[in-house]
Amino acid sequence: MSELTWKGRWNELKGKVKQQYGKLTDDDLTYAEGKEDELIGRLQKETGKTKEEVETWLNKL
Repeated sequence: MSELTWKGRWNELKGKVKQQYGKLTDDDLTYAEGKEDELIGRLQKETGKTKEEVETWLNKL
């Protein structure tokens, strides 16, 4: 997902992610510009998915 896509869609995606993984906190899902890889890493840790799986999953939301 491109940086612009992240910025534009993250608030929408954050709600959907929390619906599927309720144990994720707002701190886990904080988007900081330029820190997309760190965010994906947090999602990988919590979901047990690979980086590619997380990116595909987010793109489908």
